[in-house]
Amino acid sequence: MTHIGGRAARSLLALTTTGALLAGTAAAAQAAPEPRPTQRTTTVPTLVARATLSADHLAPGPPSGAKATAANGRTGPFDGQVVPGFSAMIENRDGTFWALPDNGFGSKANSADFLLRIYRITPQWETVRGGPGRIRLDRFVSLRDPHRRAGFPIVNEDTRERLLTGADFDVESIVRAKDGTFWIGEEFGPFLLHVDATGVLLEPPVPLPGVQSPSHPTPAGAANLPNSKGFEAMAASADGRYLYPILEGARTDDAQPRRRWIHEFDTRAKRYTPRRWAYESDTDASLVADAFTVGRHELLVAERDDFEGEQAVVKRVYRVDLDRRDRDGFVQKELVLDALKIANPARIGAGDGYGTGDPFSLPVQSFETIVQLRDGRLLIGNDNNFPGNDARVPGEPDDTEIAVVELRRQRVSANGALVVAHRGASGHRPEHTLASYAEAIRQCADHIEPDLVSTKDGVLVARHENEIGGTTDVAARAEFAGRRTTRTIDGRAITGWFTEDFTLAELRTLRAKERIPALRPANTAFDGLYPVPTLDEVLDLARRSRTCDGRPVGVYPETKHPTYFDSIGLSLEEPLVEGLRRAGLDRPGARIVLQSFETQNLRELDRRSRARIVQLVDCAGAPYDLVAAGDPRTYADLVSRKGLRAISRYADGVGLCKDRMIPRTADGRLGRPTRAITDAHAAGLTVHGWTFRRENQFLPVEFRRGADPAGIGDLAGEIRAFLAVGMDGFFTDNPGAGAAAVAR
Repeated sequence: MTHIGGRAARSLLALTTTGALLAGTAAAAQAAPEPRPTQRTTTVPTLVARATLSADHLAPGPPSGAKATAANGRTGPFDGQVVPGFSAMIENRDGTFWALPDNGFGSKANSADFLLRIYRITPQWETVRGGPGRIRLDRFVSLRDPHRRAGFPIVNEDTRERLLTGADFDVESIVRAKDGTFWIGEEFGPFLLHVDATGVLLEPPVPLPGVQSPSHPTPAGAANLPNSKGFEAMAASADGRYLYPILEGARTDDAQPRRRWIHEFDTRAKRYTPRRWAYESDTDASLVADAFTVGRHELLVAERDDFEGEQAVVKRVYRVDLDRRDRDGFVQKELVLDALKIANPARIGAGDGYGTGDPFSLPVQSFETIVQLRDGRLLIGNDNNFPGNDARVPGEPDDTEIAVVELRRQRVSANGALVVAHRGASGHRPEHTLASYAEAIRQCADHIEPDLVSTKDGVLVARHENEIGGTTDVAARAEFAGRRTTRTIDGRAITGWFTEDFTLAELRTLRAKERIPALRPANTAFDGLYPVPTLDEVLDLARRSRTCDGRPVGVYPETKHPTYFDSIGLSLEEPLVEGLRRAGLDRPGARIVLQSFETQNLRELDRRSRARIVQLVDCAGAPYDLVAAGDPRTYADLVSRKGLRAISRYADGVGLCKDRMIPRTADGRLGRPTRAITDAHAAGLTVHGWTFRRENQFLPVEFRRGADPAGIGDLAGEIRAFLAVGMDGFFTDNPGAGAAAVAR
């Protein structure tokens, strides 16, 4: 069989799909690359109920928190038992729930006065019809070990009840057996604990064979699981026979830092089965926070990062099918809910702090509860790590809160033009971070755009340039001071630190910072938080996300300085195509567009890949690969009618500098449109313009508002001016404003 690749394959696909090969007309050019239905039906997570418990609420019992770290104006000891949020919950049939706090204050050393309990609670919901929005604590079950099953000395060793404390076990997950007993997942071992309905430990804690944390009470050999990375999540089979505890973090002896193991425990045989499954987290640092069974082998899995408030990136619920694995052996993930963007048309809870408007979000550090209620709705909640978290109101400890989310099917409109998030939502978060890309998705971008450069060991990472002195904290890192050097990139001498001098492991120790702080001072609040993402992470984020109109999020990678990287033996094209294939995205229909300011590498990518190709065209100068080869053609030649026809032989579109479409006059206003868009369409090419930014400094004079260069102008007006002359899509640092400007 003859293999047809690149543009020929895409043309053949268009022919077989439409019944006729349409080329050379603007209508065909605008429709062929990506049909854009004006309306779609999609799932919109919507807040329908919420209830909270004051962070300062104290349950009956002896003082607690004598050694807790003081924070947010709270210092222990507290005159009663703190309720530091809920790590897991169980729905009862009468409107009440069992709710499990963890070990109290975070470690063995500071939690000996915290008593382990399971609370029975009644939410008094706030809904669209009103309501108090409070959580009532009805009673509690104390975990205890009167029969001395623990197998090691506990804090209350010589008492009659032998109440268990946060220095004995770190309880995190819970399920209820058919006989009314509870199975609890724990982190100090990690152990599985089996207690009766009154909280009595029924049998010795069950260890996970071959795995132990540094907090194990009776260690045997070296620890191979970090502290507090045990059984944060656990689900049970529908008949209760099998438990599915999931390690919160990666084992230290695992070469894949994003792997989280799902184990299977047989409650009849009281032992682990040989079966286990690999779950891939969104990032190295992401944590598996809870799980809930929704089918024979299907689980809902809550995943989170360690950030809170505006800094939060990952607070998600995925559906995983243990019977389906991807090409790398991981269970397949499907996004169900992004807890950082939940529709709240009734404005339930509005005014309670950051994230309580419309949309609503649960931006807490420890997003740790997911329950599918009997009516199919989802309950989510938090562990508030009292008194340390202050996601809602800075300086005030977070309340315990639970929320009910309904997954509503709604008709939504597609954007009227393709909105490409330029380096992510780079007007709102430091560019080329997962935070920037995730924010862009929440702002309704169609595609996210990573610029790609290579590390010393050949891994593609997202940076605007391979020189990283201005976009990371490398200049402040003494251990890398000797890496500062001067290199000639595309004919220019540049001094700084370069990705090709760092291994991926070294690069991952750095943190991103805002590139233009004078114009975007608000973004500096995120400096020093986020690592440099890999291509794999960006692709995985996109393929596990959805646009606001329900489609898979597209990725629009740009290869940076390909001629230079070829010259040092770090070609970009091969690892790019391989990355697409690993992610299952090098296929017809995948929302992938590859772009570059050079030409030969795009011809190569056209032969190697099934992705769409876009030739970038700068406002001046020439593609460096042509310069290096002695070819006299410039970007101006590329946008001539002849040049555009040549581009159409290997590309599907052009990405034009704005001045190529509408030049500016001497006084900085928009001038008369050129023929570039018309000629590109005549050659069968789509046209995407760059770059649209909201700050006055970047806007034509007529769209500026005020004299401050960093002031916010009329971005929507500028975008509409370019759409009016035929531009099909655009790159923007502000995808939310861009999407609003083109909303149907």
